[in-house]
Amino acid sequence: MHGALGDIVVLDLSRALAGPHAAQMLGDLGARVIKVEHPGGGDESRGWGPPFAGPDGDISTYFLAANRNKQSITVDLKSAEGKALIERLVRQSDVLIENFRTGVLDRLGFPVERLHALNPRLVVLSITGFGHDGPEGGRPGYDQIAQGEAGLMSLTGPSADEPYRVGASIADLLAGIHGAYGVVAALYERERTGRGKVVRTSLLAAVTGVHSYHGTAWTVGGQVPRANGNHHASIAPYGAFHCADGMIQIAVANDTQWRKVAALLDIDPDIPKYAINRERFAHRDELIADMEQVLAKHDRAHWLAALGEIGVPAGAIRSIDEVYAWEQTRSQGLLVEVDHPVLGAIELPGPPLRFDGEPAVRHGAPPALGQHNDEILAWLEEREG
Repeated sequence: MHGALGDIVVLDLSRALAGPHAAQMLGDLGARVIKVEHPGGGDESRGWGPPFAGPDGDISTYFLAANRNKQSITVDLKSAEGKALIERLVRQSDVLIENFRTGVLDRLGFPVERLHALNPRLVVLSITGFGHDGPEGGRPGYDQIAQGEAGLMSLTGPSADEPYRVGASIADLLAGIHGAYGVVAALYERERTGRGKVVRTSLLAAVTGVHSYHGTAWTVGGQVPRANGNHHASIAPYGAFHCADGMIQIAVANDTQWRKVAALLDIDPDIPKYAINRERFAHRDELIADMEQVLAKHDRAHWLAALGEIGVPAGAIRSIDEVYAWEQTRSQGLLVEVDHPVLGAIELPGPPLRFDGEPAVRHGAPPALGQHNDEILAWLEEREG
């Protein structure tokens, strides 16, 4: 593949979601990603479902989501032959990604010191659940556990008494995104220093890293943020509102937008309880009720058109199938077609980045287990020769 990382080789020892997502992002940028899997079944996400696809109903759609643009090779990391092959691959790679529990890679015979002895230019990305050190550094990390421990669930749901997990595996995905970002920074630094380094992130760090204004509400403001349902924690009106036939979202970020919405809904914008955001937020329940009394008179299409005409941000709440049928989604390259060895031509969620002036990329399908064993061994011999 061509791309910004077209000369980079990534050795992907990770499994499940956080590490594979990071490796997939690097593959989207053109890197050659070699996914190392155990011959006895491979990445455990190959067995995660439903739904499954394929003539035998054994291809996990979960696995397909995190492994495009990769090659699969089967290696038993506990065998002498497997360890020797990993050594050879490490010498020819630019990046190694792992998300084992703390200490597992060391016990397999590949501590960081040895990896850098084999290849001083190697960038190592290590993703853990709660960090590689500290009093709880060895804890196993799973997405929903991290969402709870890192405070995200306390911010999500209808009220503080009923915390919800975010519907997507956001801790895993954010850790993968941060990890890929760190790898690119380390590769850039390597151009100056000639040496690789270790990049570390965790599910805990990834979620805490996006607390943003929720974090400063506590660290600076001394207030513990709580779940606000479908409405913003600091701005009003900003959230989901009921119309005659369902819900729409309206986002009023400033007083100018508020005056437009108030005029549309025949609400006096200057009464003291609604005049400025601080007061609107303090009287949010009343404000929502006043708005919904008017919104109930017409359907969603009516209000979305009206809000669009006055330039106020608003939108529908789409189901996943509606998102992928939406022409705007397709126009942004957010669906890509790949040729899978079993499923044939399929569509996958695509990369979120686009680069001006570059032609459309033909993406590689997520591999079958061990699909590229011979190809990778031949490539390795050629590199070594």
